[in-house]
Amino acid sequence: MEGQTYYLFRKLYSKIIMSLIFLLSLLASLPFFYIAYFVFQKGFSAIDWNFFTQLPAGPGMSEGGLANGILGSMIMVGLACLIGLPWGTFLGVFLNEYRFHFLSKVLRFVIDLCISTPSIVIGIFIYSLLVSFFGFSAYAGSMALMLILIPIVGKSTEEILKMVPNHIREAGLALGLPRWKVILQILIPGTFAMLFSGMILSIARISGETAPLLFTSLGNQVFSKSLNEPTASLPVQIYEFSKSGFPDLEAMAWGGAFLLISFVFFINFSTRFFIFMRTAKYRNGF
Repeated sequence: MEGQTYYLFRKLYSKIIMSLIFLLSLLASLPFFYIAYFVFQKGFSAIDWNFFTQLPAGPGMSEGGLANGILGSMIMVGLACLIGLPWGTFLGVFLNEYRFHFLSKVLRFVIDLCISTPSIVIGIFIYSLLVSFFGFSAYAGSMALMLILIPIVGKSTEEILKMVPNHIREAGLALGLPRWKVILQILIPGTFAMLFSGMILSIARISGETAPLLFTSLGNQVFSKSLNEPTASLPVQIYEFSKSGFPDLEAMAWGGAFLLISFVFFINFSTRFFIFMRTAKYRNGF
């Protein structure tokens, strides 16, 4: 009888704790849903065909859009990913697979510092390094985004590879494969889904950066003819229009904010769906 009472007490205690965890999780997610609803309410009405195809119009003109900012952001994020994703991935591989190397310890410390560095500091650094000599450009903006991207991808790659059991590495080495082949032919293909997910989430992270682009690409109101001149970006245009004081430009800023949040939500949802489908595939034995 005493044992049954103890069992019922443990069961009740477990339900109370699980209910508390669920309630706290719900409370933690409420700010996001409120922000998403608020931005949707303010910005959805600004989304139309002109928003994606037209240049920004002056105050009082309703036919403008943010096409130059959308295109500029795509270019700069794309350039940053072109170098930052492979660089960050190989950096993460080195940090995990050669973790006892002296250089790996130094790089891990530097990466932790870079991740915690405010993005505006990175923008000022690129301004001093490039912009002060060559002027504002899309290249400078993509360089700033790349410096933000590399440590994030490197850290996520390291954490993902930590989950791979050591006996898998040992099996490859026991078959006579050199370490670099074990990495390229076993570890990376085996964790590709998670590595890809980390890359996609890192892209979503840098897509909304504003502060470093204010010091590097600056922005303009037209399509840039060259990547070596000031280039518009969606986050900077949102910032500029939101403080303009004109209702129609503020509405465009809300539309840009809604587009950014939609992009981040889509990236997160599609990434988790991709992981779920991959794991389901392996669970079913395909």
